[in-house]
Amino acid sequence: MTAMQKVLYLVSVFGNLLFLILWMVTGHTFFMAMLVLTIIYSVVGFYDLCNSAHTLNRLYPVVAHIRYFLESYRVEIHQYFVANNTEELPFNREQRSLVYQRAKGEIDTKAFGTERDIFQQNYLCAWHSLAPKEVHPEHIRVMVGGKECRKPYSCSRLNVSAMSYGALSQNAIEALNKGAAKGDFFHNTGEGGVSPFHLKHGGNLVWQLGTAFFGCRDIDGNFSDRAFSELANQGAIKMIEIKLSQGAKPAHGGVLPAAKISDEIARIRGIPKDRDCISPPVNSLCRTPIDLLNFVKRLRELSGGKPVGFKFCMGNPAEFLAICKAMLKTGISPDFISVDGAEGGTGAAPVEFSNRLGMGCLEATYIAHNALIGCGLRNEIRIISSGKTASGFDLLTKVAFGADIVSAARTMMFALGCIQSQSCNTNYCPTGIATQDPARSKALNVESKSERVKNFQKATVDSFLELVGAMGLENPDQLQPFMIRRRNANGLSFEGGLTFPPLTEGALINEEEPDDEWSMYWQAADANSFTPKELLKFSSGGVLPRNLPN
Repeated sequence: MTAMQKVLYLVSVFGNLLFLILWMVTGHTFFMAMLVLTIIYSVVGFYDLCNSAHTLNRLYPVVAHIRYFLESYRVEIHQYFVANNTEELPFNREQRSLVYQRAKGEIDTKAFGTERDIFQQNYLCAWHSLAPKEVHPEHIRVMVGGKECRKPYSCSRLNVSAMSYGALSQNAIEALNKGAAKGDFFHNTGEGGVSPFHLKHGGNLVWQLGTAFFGCRDIDGNFSDRAFSELANQGAIKMIEIKLSQGAKPAHGGVLPAAKISDEIARIRGIPKDRDCISPPVNSLCRTPIDLLNFVKRLRELSGGKPVGFKFCMGNPAEFLAICKAMLKTGISPDFISVDGAEGGTGAAPVEFSNRLGMGCLEATYIAHNALIGCGLRNEIRIISSGKTASGFDLLTKVAFGADIVSAARTMMFALGCIQSQSCNTNYCPTGIATQDPARSKALNVESKSERVKNFQKATVDSFLELVGAMGLENPDQLQPFMIRRRNANGLSFEGGLTFPPLTEGALINEEEPDDEWSMYWQAADANSFTPKELLKFSSGGVLPRNLPN
């Protein structure tokens, strides 16, 4: 018998009897109150002892409930009282505070030096110049649109990444879109389709076309040319993005829990509302690299010549090189490629997928950038990178590693007022952002929050441009990976820290570097299939090809 079981028996027998006698003798309300408490303690305790499904409740009746109560607030307790400014994940207090300050237009400077250990392993930094420059205004925006595009679009360096209506509330979508309209940057719709709230305030949209074709599907769930064309030709939609995979859950379909599916969401998406909405992991029209590029061409024609690209999370580099080979074979190129980092993610995802699959944003951006250079295609295609982007330096590193444009999701949520409660998948978001609960979402003020989104985006881009100038550069396109320094285990800095060597223009198609890692992946890539010709087996001796069985 545990100590708390003994306490339960003592309170139930002697405690109840004692306070009953004292109350009957004195008539004092204090003893009556104590008697009520001991009776409640006894009832709860014996229920735990005899009926509870939890071992802790049976062994430690009543007091075990204290443990469960405190555990329910563990995240908040850790966030508010335990964690320091730089140790929390996925975003620490320093990062969140910076977003909040910039969104509110408050002072964002810091006194008394950095709290970071600048000599810790993998610490990133950049060298400054003794001759700082000012970035010319003509380099602040980036034009997206290749040779087949008839309606190119001028992008800001930082934009709103993909977040669907459904994952986010009506007011959150409106605030993001109105902020995008005020700041002249784009708002990615996410795979949930284009809702009336995306169109209400006139912000520029990137329509993300997911694997379930929400917004352009027929009654059987198949892609509809007519439905797509009708929507894609609206003026607010500036670009089309085909979603192949995403960083939070690569090779896994999107998930919208049934609790967040309202009548309106069901109507917009064309789905039932009594079960989770799960998008398939594979786009049925993009089963091979050549299929993907034919779909790109098809959407570009149906949209009247608007920029069309695709979004993916990098896995096996041979698969991306297969797409590059397909570009060379077909002569079809996307106008842009969105590279999603495995460290990203705003909504529901299996833990194993979030933790263990996919490549980080910087490495993936670097590989995509160099692969396109090696194929002689880089000048035709823009790269959009999305990962954790809370500061101007986060934006700087992505551009240095090969991105032209950056998009951010969670930090835009912070600008709306997100407190990182990590309840996005429950419909109980405390800030009215990631919920379909009308009582919660209506508390989010569209006008004031849109101003904060605009402020955060502008302040972050300004910081980025100031950093570029501080490095002695006049154009962000002059940034290179070697300009970003990484600390090794000995505290010494080295260039970038990437294992793949940089490629020169056309190096892959000219087979200039036949014996390095690039050549291994290039030989394995097949324009007709995402499955490499060879499985690449990694060993301590290097990269060895292993033939697939026939």
